[in-house]
Amino acid sequence: MANKLINATSPYLLQHAHNPVHWYEWGAEALEKAKKEDKPILVSIGYSSCHWCHVMERESFENNDIAQIMNEYFVCMKVDREERPDIDQIYMEAVQVMGLNGGWPLNVFLTPDQKPFYGGTYFPPPNWSQLLLQINKAFQQNRKEVNTSADELAKHIGVSDLQRFGQSPAEGGFQFADLDLMFNKLEPKFDKVWGGMDRAPKFVMPTIWLFLLRYYAITKNERALELVNLTLTKMASAGLYDQIGGGFSRYSVDGEWFAPHFEKMLYDNAQLLSLYSEAYAITKNEFFKEIIYASIGWLKREMTHDDGGFYSALDADSEGVEGKFYTWTEAELKEVLGEKAQLIMDHYKTQPLGNWEHGRSIFIRSSDKEPDAILPLKEKLLLARNNRIHPGLDDKILTGWNAMTIIGLIDAYKVFTENHFLLLAEKSIQFIENHLIINGKLHRSFKNKSSATEGFLEDYAFMISAYIALYQATFNEAYLRKAQQWTNYTIGNFYDEAEGYFFFSGKNSEQLIAQKKEIFDNVIPSSNSVMARALYHLAIILDHSEWKIMALKMVAGLSSLIKSEPGNMSNWGIALAEMTRGMAEVVMVGKDAESWRAELHLHYKPFALVMGTETGSTLPLFENRQPTGDQSTIYVCFGKHCKLPVHSVNDALTQLQE
Repeated sequence: MANKLINATSPYLLQHAHNPVHWYEWGAEALEKAKKEDKPILVSIGYSSCHWCHVMERESFENNDIAQIMNEYFVCMKVDREERPDIDQIYMEAVQVMGLNGGWPLNVFLTPDQKPFYGGTYFPPPNWSQLLLQINKAFQQNRKEVNTSADELAKHIGVSDLQRFGQSPAEGGFQFADLDLMFNKLEPKFDKVWGGMDRAPKFVMPTIWLFLLRYYAITKNERALELVNLTLTKMASAGLYDQIGGGFSRYSVDGEWFAPHFEKMLYDNAQLLSLYSEAYAITKNEFFKEIIYASIGWLKREMTHDDGGFYSALDADSEGVEGKFYTWTEAELKEVLGEKAQLIMDHYKTQPLGNWEHGRSIFIRSSDKEPDAILPLKEKLLLARNNRIHPGLDDKILTGWNAMTIIGLIDAYKVFTENHFLLLAEKSIQFIENHLIINGKLHRSFKNKSSATEGFLEDYAFMISAYIALYQATFNEAYLRKAQQWTNYTIGNFYDEAEGYFFFSGKNSEQLIAQKKEIFDNVIPSSNSVMARALYHLAIILDHSEWKIMALKMVAGLSSLIKSEPGNMSNWGIALAEMTRGMAEVVMVGKDAESWRAELHLHYKPFALVMGTETGSTLPLFENRQPTGDQSTIYVCFGKHCKLPVHSVNDALTQLQE
């Protein structure tokens, strides 16, 4: 018998649709049932590629005896954290405030009015059964204490992070010394041997390295570039990177990038396209180019909907075993490659009895140069691997993560001028426009149909940023007008005049027990930092002073925190670098505009916004700069003050360097 999850759009919820637990989706029906029956709510939050979520399902949620306890004493709701990050944010914070470690699966007990009073993550079956009975007993016999605790916790959660952490803007505006301060705070925390941050488990944290590349561009501090090079080389040489099929896992459990937790997330790989492309533009390291091409190959092969949207994730497990799809025994290698297996085993440091678990080996490179003899062997292994039982695919399509991927593809297109990278990006934005924009609103998720949930600030901010990137790669002004339209909508529906930042949920969204503003950058940068950068860029391109002031105030209001906690504010650090250095306006007019754009984008110029037209434009920065005759022209300006017009990209690059 199916439960109420059978009609969900989330693959994660659908995985639980045949549990004996009477699961509900988060919504009015379940919330009203809890109030009517005066039962506590159990909200269980996870995502489809979460290993321990699967374990707890097998052990507890598929157990009839445990399900009976859950059904009798609780109203049970399942939430996909990727589809409803607003709910996840609130209850993750609640568990952390309780002094417990956060993570997924996240299991939180609420009063009937949605206020949390206890929670945790994974529980083995005996502990879970015991906890369920204890929670029910406490709710029945100590209701007053439970309600008091829940009220206090809800009050704490309701306090804005800006009230907790926001400080007065530093005197004197933005200074180059601020960037030095940030680097000096970060530098001791780097792993000088293996790259990345000096801790385990080890996550990729793309915006930290993107900030360092910009810091290098400003200061020419070679140490910053060395740290990025080390990190990108080590990450892509070890098990974190899929040496056979391309693409990166979410994190490594050790400090050497060796043994990944094998789930592959779209958002990591989207940002790593940008990071490796930018690093290539500076270093011209062919290894980085190889990683980009292979990762995009994986995206096309395994992660793309027929209509162009990108799927969310691949599980770590296949056949109930973590990493089985990606790892090899010696016998398996010899079966596919025969006597040539030794070449692969030597190059990828496998062991006869395995270099990992269960006699299996994870591939790690002996060097970043692939011998020619290795390439056809890799192709054979990929073909053989494709015949294995694949890890579970989370085939929902999320707006924000797709927009992130569009930006990554555009960054790769600019550096490598591969037209199919641009075509993939444009197909993805068409998917969003065709399937996820309904009645003038952006929706969060699609799987056969769009979800009922409106997009969050993350979705709007990344989509606006994607349109800005698409414009600069194509000079198609329709993209710019859409960015402008959605910026107006986002300000109207998400902006809080009182604090000067954006709520995560729109004004017409479901009202939860707290309305949060996301300010800290994590593996995914915070939605407010993404929005601040989008506002700043669009304000310059459209000459919109109000938006520019708004963006400057957002960064200024957090500048003390950005400088004191750069590891948690790295995308804000990028915004700070852009505002400190200033963004150049590069305006190209005439028949050479498109070829010049392609030539300019081969160079690493993170502090330049590039605009162009071959025929004419009504954009403000093109006033008195329309094409005339046969001579194409480039105008390089800073804050509307322009240098002399030039007629070659080399001359424009010289002006940008000045």
